[in-house]
Order: sequence, then structure tokens, then C-alpha cells
Amino acid sequence: MDPRLETLCLFDDAPYLRTFTADVVAVSDLGVALDRTLFYPTGGGQPGDVGNFILADGSYAMVLGTQRDPEQRSLIWHQVDCDPYRFAVGQTLQGCIDWDRRYQHMKMHTCLHLLCSIIDAPVTGCSISPDKGRLDFDLPESTLEKDAITHALNELILCDFEVLAKRMPASEYAAILEMARTKSVAPPVFGDSVRVIEIPGVDIQPCGGTHVAHTGEIGRVVCDKIEKKSKHNRRVVLRFAEMAAAD
Repeated sequence: MDPRLETLCLFDDAPYLRTFTADVVAVSDLGVALDRTLFYPTGGGQPGDVGNFILADGSYAMVLGTQRDPEQRSLIWHQVDCDPYRFAVGQTLQGCIDWDRRYQHMKMHTCLHLLCSIIDAPVTGCSISPDKGRLDFDLPESTLEKDAITHALNELILCDFEVLAKRMPASEYAAILEMARTKSVAPPVFGDSVRVIEIPGVDIQPCGGTHVAHTGEIGRVVCDKIEKKSKHNRRVVLRFAEMAAAD
């Protein structure tokens, strides 16, 4: 593998785009790697994007998942529903993400930042799906209440705060670590910077995920469960209110 290969992450600066054009830079048993992509790779509790590729001859290939190379983290692989060696280096294709699924992830990921702002404890785990999300907190004793969390979250959502994506230089890594609520995994450095998500006056965290531009886009949520997972671990599960009501 050429160590100079890398994938430009279009999802970082343009998370609302749905289609893009890119060139194939590598093919392996891991899938197809492109010079640029909108497909978010699995990480930080957020699943990788799915969707499809459209080739020059008009044929389609489904993208079943997306992940970073285990060694060369700047390279992103797309798993396809066909033999990846059907693709050739230098080939141009169009990509299209499953937008409805991605937008649900963006809303829930942003909501979990709001949850961090109202629970003052280190985060020990995270998981996001299209209909719900959860954070695990290091809380030996818990006084958390579902109704109080639901009310506090929806108040923040209704304030329609702007959500900003910034870059901080890697030279400020010590300060970035102080911001991080998840202490078990160090914030990743790509190039010479770390991506930081700020909701001014509410929360600031190093984070590589995709988020909505304003909290009002999230819509009403409910705290669905608070579970004791261990002596020092409390799991808080959130759901979108409209989906919770449908169950």
C-alpha cells in the first residue's frame, strides 16, 4: 500500500451533500478506496454510511459499509456488494449516500453532545443508530431521572443553537484532551489537526462524526432508559419521540 494514499473526507465540511464524484485510488479485499468520499466510516459510535456507486457504464454497486484502513487511518475503504476487483485504479465513479439514514445519525449524534452537557461525568461508551442513541457514563452513584433528562434536552433543542465544526492544531493536543469527555479513546489526529465540534455556550468536544447545523433540526427526543450496567457505569438511552410513540 502506498503510504501517500489518503481519502479526502467530504463529510467533514459538507455533511449535507448527498452525491459526489471521485476516482478510485486503491482496490483490495477490504473494498474500494477513493480519493474523496461523502461516506462516513464507522467510528466514534457512529455507523459507517451505506449507499451506492454509479459507474461510467451506468451500472450500480451497493455500498454496504465504510471503514478506515486499520493501519493507514487516512484511507477509507468502501465495502461493496460485488467483487471489489471489478473496480480499477483511476476509474471515475459517482457516489450516493443513503441520506435518510445519515441524517438520522447526524441528529442523534448532535443530541448526544447535548446529553454530555447536562450530565457531568466521563463518557465510557457510545452507540448511534437511525432511531436511537446511547451514552455510558462513569457514575458510581446515579441520581439521573428520565423525565428531567427529557425536559432538559428538549429545552436545548428548542433553543436552536448553531453547531460549529472547527479545527484545532495538533500542537494544542493537551488542551484538546482536557475537552474530551471520552477518556478511554484519545481524539484522533489527521494531518496536523484535530476536529472539534462546538455548540457555543453548551458543549465543545473533539469529534469526527457528522452533525446537524442547528440543534432545532433534531426534533423532540425522549430519554427512553437509564440502566445500571456495572458498579461504575450508567447507560442513558435516547430515542426520537416520534419513533418511540410509534412502538
